[in-house]
Amino acid sequence: MSYTVGQVAGFAGVTVRALHHYDRTGLLTPSERSTGGYRLYTDADLARLQQLLFYRELGFTLEETAEILADPGAGALDRLRARRSALREQIGELERLVEVADRAIEVQRTGVRLGPQERSEVFGEITFDLSYATEAELKWQDSAGHRAAMRSAAEHSKEDWARLMGEAAQWRDELLAAFDAGEVAEGERARELAEAHRLHIARWFTDCPPDMHLRIADDFVADPRAFALVVPPSQQRPGLADYLRTAVRANARAPRDSHGQREEEGDSHPKPEGESREERGIRGSR
Repeated sequence: MSYTVGQVAGFAGVTVRALHHYDRTGLLTPSERSTGGYRLYTDADLARLQQLLFYRELGFTLEETAEILADPGAGALDRLRARRSALREQIGELERLVEVADRAIEVQRTGVRLGPQERSEVFGEITFDLSYATEAELKWQDSAGHRAAMRSAAEHSKEDWARLMGEAAQWRDELLAAFDAGEVAEGERARELAEAHRLHIARWFTDCPPDMHLRIADDFVADPRAFALVVPPSQQRPGLADYLRTAVRANARAPRDSHGQREEEGDSHPKPEGESREERGIRGSR
């Protein structure tokens, strides 16, 4: 029995144009012609088309498919095994992307609740990279501290963010001044700045013990997107992220009292001005 191009296109789920292309390239040439010169496909042609569509569905190129159909015994099994392995890898990557998308949704839901203009007014050059925020969510998803920080961030008002960023800008200026002046990273001034950064996190986001602060500082060196949240690229200097990490490490080694405060601070170093998270009620608990 013979079938026209239109009939084959209809029940095979392909376009007439595709069938013409397969004919021109020699992949599938109709075996018969009608008295009027029209292409006619036989049952054997349909079997070949079924194979062609099978390999296409698996992701083989037309060139690869032509080679397999030309000599099915010449490496077809090896090609199929290799394709199966590649498909499994793609499945794994797609599953990872689904997880990333899920986390991105969480970040969008629980992140900074400011409009674009408000973000620009408050954050200036400091920008939030969604890809980094999503990866951070995946990395720290089991951390109670990270979850607390996200809840706090979600509840900050525009005024809170303005105060927070004002503090951060002042601290950043002092960090740059110390670095530019050649202050030793393990010296007292740099350690004070490291401690001020730790307390800033604790005040506005979540408790930040020294070991947690060390992990944050490691991220500053490992990922430029993380450090850009602290010092915008336009103000960065070569070696600055490593300088801050060294200061954080030195600060983490300092003796501390039962409350986690550096003992050498004593009573002569008052706590930074502004409410603590507890004093502000951690608005997320409302």
